[in-house]
Amino acid sequence: MKKVSVKDIAELSGISVATVSRVINNNGRFSEETRKKVLKVIEETGYEMNYSAKTLRTNKSYTIGILVPDISNYFFADVVQKIEFTLFEKGYSTIICNTGRDEKKEMDYLKVLQGKGVDGLIVISGAEEFSFDYTEAKKDIPYICIDREPKDKSQTTFISSNHYQGAFEATEQLIKLGCTQPIFAVLNRKSTSAKTRLAGFKDALNKHSFTFNEASVLYLDNPPAKMKEQTQTFFTNYPETNGILATNDTIALELLNILHTMNYKVPEQIKVIGFDDSPITNYSSPPLSSVQQDTTKIANTAANHLLHLIQHPNETGQTLMIPVHLILRQSSAV
Repeated sequence: MKKVSVKDIAELSGISVATVSRVINNNGRFSEETRKKVLKVIEETGYEMNYSAKTLRTNKSYTIGILVPDISNYFFADVVQKIEFTLFEKGYSTIICNTGRDEKKEMDYLKVLQGKGVDGLIVISGAEEFSFDYTEAKKDIPYICIDREPKDKSQTTFISSNHYQGAFEATEQLIKLGCTQPIFAVLNRKSTSAKTRLAGFKDALNKHSFTFNEASVLYLDNPPAKMKEQTQTFFTNYPETNGILATNDTIALELLNILHTMNYKVPEQIKVIGFDDSPITNYSSPPLSSVQQDTTKIANTAANHLLHLIQHPNETGQTLMIPVHLILRQSSAV
């Protein structure tokens, strides 16, 4: 069987060899229609690119590294999956590194990614500001941060859901529904998103003349048995608590189970709202109200901005806020 060449692709698609080459290398100007036409012919003919030769020719590996703190978390997993899909469509493969929120593991993964010559990096969440100084990496790589503040915002893009807006609106909803003592429940209290959500919670309390004090935040730790003990102690000390905004759905769902064992009725006695709107929220008992993040927009924005940054490394950085939406279900019903 004859091996298909770039020239064959050009003839079959009715496009010049130069344009086909630009599409294959994802470099230069061409329309979306042209890109789809070329990719369709490539798929139909089974054309295989020589990536080793391509890497040597372009000085690119066409791979992107993704640092994620917990791949089992629905939000992180959903964003990573959508980023991978978008990058694959653009001709890039991905190396996904699950750091487990471990600083040393993150450093080690960065060294591995540098050794593999990745063209760019997407950093998702984390307690510390991200920089290559912090990670002791040897060489800078173009990168995008999602829900993790970059130390130097001047040369990269910081993408975040509007966590403040989500927490503020959710807290106002709890107050509107009659909660006289709403609380904020948090597990990973050091993350950028958790801090921002707590700020939104505080400001919503202040707007409605509620006092923020030690009775306003339930600090939790793993494992679940410890979480249960902390919740029971908190409710013994502050029995007037009647509303909960959890920093994510995993915590909210765990609290629903704990409250059930404590014989509290949700939403009659305590109203609960989570954050992330993971699919399981529809199947909890009762179904969980939650703040929905636009993972599709976050992923597409991150992938496209990183590819742009790779092509234009000297552009000024920016901060992009993605709106969120409060989804109400029975856990906070009137």
